[in-house]
Amino acid sequence: MVHVDDIYSLTDFQRHAKEHVARLQQTGWPEALTVNGKAVLVVQDTAACQKLPDLIDRIEAIAGIRQGLESMHRGEGRPAADVFQDLRTKHHLPHDA
Repeated sequence: MVHVDDIYSLTDFQRHAKEHVARLQQTGWPEALTVNGKAVLVVQDTAACQKLPDLIDRIEAIAGIRQGLESMHRGEGRPAADVFQDLRTKHHLPHDA
């Protein structure tokens, strides 16, 4: 999320790029850059940006686990032993496989 204090003009960014880069690296927070008073760009340190895919994966995993737990609490689903037995039967596998 971009903090209200982290909004700068593109001109200010261009004039003070070193200071902006240092702040981006130190805080990890993105900055919104404006042109004519309208936000048009967001800049972020690469280290902070690289964390985003991992965070998305984690959030999706948590959502899937919650969905599964809710399903279980509603009494939906089947015991794993039954599912495994069906797979062994379907694929002609021995019981100990």
